[in-house]
Amino acid sequence: MAGTQTEPIGLTTTRAPFIEQAQASGQLYIHQPYELYSEANHDAWRRLFGRMGERWQRYANERFLEGIASLCLDADRVPRLDDVNRFLHPLTGFKAKPVSGYVPSFLFFDCLRNREFPTTITIRDGRTLDYLPEPDIFHDIAGHVPMHTDRAFADTLVRFGDCAHTAAELAAGIRDEAERVRRVTSITKAMARFFWFTIEFGLMQSRDGKGLKAYGSGLLSSYGELAHSIDAADVQRYPIRLEWVINQYFEIHHYQPLLFVVDSFDHLFELVVELERWMKAGKLDNVSPGEPAISEADLASFLAASTAR
Repeated sequence: MAGTQTEPIGLTTTRAPFIEQAQASGQLYIHQPYELYSEANHDAWRRLFGRMGERWQRYANERFLEGIASLCLDADRVPRLDDVNRFLHPLTGFKAKPVSGYVPSFLFFDCLRNREFPTTITIRDGRTLDYLPEPDIFHDIAGHVPMHTDRAFADTLVRFGDCAHTAAELAAGIRDEAERVRRVTSITKAMARFFWFTIEFGLMQSRDGKGLKAYGSGLLSSYGELAHSIDAADVQRYPIRLEWVINQYFEIHHYQPLLFVVDSFDHLFELVVELERWMKAGKLDNVSPGEPAISEADLASFLAASTAR
């Protein structure tokens, strides 16, 4: 019909021409074209954010709740990253950095080292709110970024970035190419597992010591898994041990059956320091095989960093 306006395509994870064009031209770091969000995109954010409030109050750790309040996120509209950074940066020096898609491992950790968090700008389709195999802006901003307002947690992320540089330095000293690839693959797998079981799916003792709270972003951005991680009787929850974490494979397409518990964010920071010590001592050179698979892009990012030294 003449004069009928069609709904803008928007910035949806399943369809976003702006992102497709950026990827086609090799642009990893981009801007957030806020005017491209459709009303369907804003509605998806509204529904995702609106249903999480009660669950956050019940299951999230106190620092996350303080972070959500500090960021002053709009419950009804997809956030502007400039607004997020206006509240975030003065607290810990971190800022959300928009990207067009997957960031290879070394580049991702290097961003953390520089207090930048690679942030997806697309949002999931409103018809599939409960599960998304890849990150979206709700996972990144409502799941990750509130924790970046906490100084101890932010410093832990920076320290993790330091570990990536240590891995590249160690790789630079290995002359045999096949051995360099093998060891970098093992170290990268260990780092990915540690990140998964802490930053993404970590649990923590509550301040009163009488229960568990979630601090991992994969839990805090999932309506179903957040409650499941604390309440489900069939979830294995163990005090974290580095030797277990670096050798434990994981799968992403279902609720996690095994989770690890840290005592505090100071404890988490010390674990990252220990991870780096183990790396230097060669204890990450032969971790168990299995998931996650290390992609060519991840491996290449570490090898490129090592040859640049």
